[in-house]
Amino acid sequence: MSPILSGIIPPLVSPLRARDELDQKGLERLIEHVLAGGVHGLFLLGTTGEAPSLSYRLRRELIDRVASLVAGRVPILVGITDTSFVESVRLAEHAANAGAKALVLSTPYYFPAGQTELTGYVEHLVPELPLPLVLYNMPSLTKVWFEVETLKKLSAIPQIIGLKDSSGDLGYFQNAIGLKKLRPDWSVMIGPEAKLPEAMRLGGDGGVAGGANVFPRLFVECYEACVAGNQLRIDELQTAINALQQIYEVGKYASKYIKATKCCLSLLGICDDFMAEPFHRFRAPERERVREILESLS
Repeated sequence: MSPILSGIIPPLVSPLRARDELDQKGLERLIEHVLAGGVHGLFLLGTTGEAPSLSYRLRRELIDRVASLVAGRVPILVGITDTSFVESVRLAEHAANAGAKALVLSTPYYFPAGQTELTGYVEHLVPELPLPLVLYNMPSLTKVWFEVETLKKLSAIPQIIGLKDSSGDLGYFQNAIGLKKLRPDWSVMIGPEAKLPEAMRLGGDGGVAGGANVFPRLFVECYEACVAGNQLRIDELQTAINALQQIYEVGKYASKYIKATKCCLSLLGICDDFMAEPFHRFRAPERERVREILESLS
């Protein structure tokens, strides 16, 4: 049985013009940019989309606007991770009404949950959701893993269709791949973009690559080379992907990945690089460094 999701699915940035205002024109350009690059879907309201920093109103507006612009050309996945069970359900319902195809859920943050509580939480949440669910392992930010035994238990729920793993631990990723013996239809996607070829060799189904906001074709071609087993091409594209990682070394803290991605998109004339507070866009020295890296990649 084939996985439901595969390929390159960018975790879309949320283009902003002000604290609670979308960059509407920029969002339209961004979507056309990534779709022209051949991506296989879009993931809204993830880490790269600054979801926890956006108002619930703005999250709903973003979902509606993206769904309208995409118009069914690729599947849309929507992140519903929240500290509130009820708000996760409400956002899921809104996403379904807008035409999304699946939901994405990481572990609730702020109050760390034990694995027994986490399992119960997901078991209680899933019946309230109108769409299939992808679990999202992001321990660096939520402080809690979906441990492999927990994934094994949750794999018994048909509505859960796979995992996005952003831990960077390929041993964990390989163990998650092993759950395909129980759920051959599961999609197991890698988060850290530079690990895409290795994840594919382990049996992964693709990547949720932040860099695909900027260079979608690069990641799509890497995925295609992995599927074809073209090692020469994989090595060539891996070199380019590794070079792109320099942009993430410019800033500090977890926000540097989002800042760098938005800075690139701004330099390319695609969308504004305004950041949701408490963060701010790169200042002139950092912006110039990103410009230099972009030019070297070109």
